[in-house]
Amino acid sequence: MSQPQANSANTPPKPKPTPLPPNTKVGEYRLLHRISSGGFGVVYFAVSPTGHPVAIKEYLPGSLVTRAPGELVPQVAPEKMSLYRLGLKSFFEEGRSLAQISHDSVVGVLNFFRENETVYMVMNHLEGSTLQEFIVTARNPDSRKVFRESTIRSLFDEILRGLRIVHQHKMLHLDIKPANIFVTDDDKAVLIDFGAAREVLSKEGNFVRPMYTPGFAAPEMYKRDGALGPWTDIYAIGACIYACMLGVPPNDVPQRTEKDRLSLSLSRIRNIYSDNLIQVVEWCMALDPLARPQSVFSLQKELAHESELRYSKMSMAEKMRMQISTLVSGNKKDAK
Repeated sequence: MSQPQANSANTPPKPKPTPLPPNTKVGEYRLLHRISSGGFGVVYFAVSPTGHPVAIKEYLPGSLVTRAPGELVPQVAPEKMSLYRLGLKSFFEEGRSLAQISHDSVVGVLNFFRENETVYMVMNHLEGSTLQEFIVTARNPDSRKVFRESTIRSLFDEILRGLRIVHQHKMLHLDIKPANIFVTDDDKAVLIDFGAAREVLSKEGNFVRPMYTPGFAAPEMYKRDGALGPWTDIYAIGACIYACMLGVPPNDVPQRTEKDRLSLSLSRIRNIYSDNLIQVVEWCMALDPLARPQSVFSLQKELAHESELRYSKMSMAEKMRMQISTLVSGNKKDAK
């Protein structure tokens, strides 16, 4: 994840705000330990008053706040307060919108509230692994595993069902990537970690470079006046499918703008995957937003085409180098 750069090369790196310690109470919940930290927040494992396990995300943008060990309230410099509050409002509105969505493929928001001069979002706690973890396992030369096409189509059919509901609620995810697609232990694919607050801060904060994951951010996200829409999330879906097929992220937008090697990279896996699936990725990842699917529904229809799939010719040596075995379906426990 790209982070905002300091204005001067001589400026020492800013210390990250300290997560809240174990057993801290926020609202009616007790935090047990930190699960993860990012540039815009901290996620904790917590329990409700009835002992029900939950995940709680705290709005804590490291570029705008400090917090020393033992403190509860983030400290914000006066000149950064307006931007902090703008992101806070966006994070709160995101929680309110997600709480209205009930879908197996969208992380469930149970509660959201203000405390300690910030906002906390209470979500269902999920057991399993991220798609990113599966892809890293697939890259392991000892396992020699790749995703089957049927697995990819099934996985993203689930994700698109959830994303379609999100778009129907006039929301965008804005940070779809393998690390934000969670595969639960009971084999459900779930979108997590929406990026509304991140997007607001990036557009309004005059940071030196965008705060996006290279390879998964659409071209319009690099432009202050870029028109964002369903096609923006669809670019990221195409990039995620690419990562499942090749085991690595695609080149980021600046690299593609200079010299686009997308088609060349995809040509290496013909006969491993159908021409249809390869064309779907190219369609989703068109640099021109108008050349992409304009809605999730149109992408769903194309991704559902499993009959009469054509495969291009490939040499036997190439086939041997690209042995296919299952990753998510059948051997998921072995993949962790």
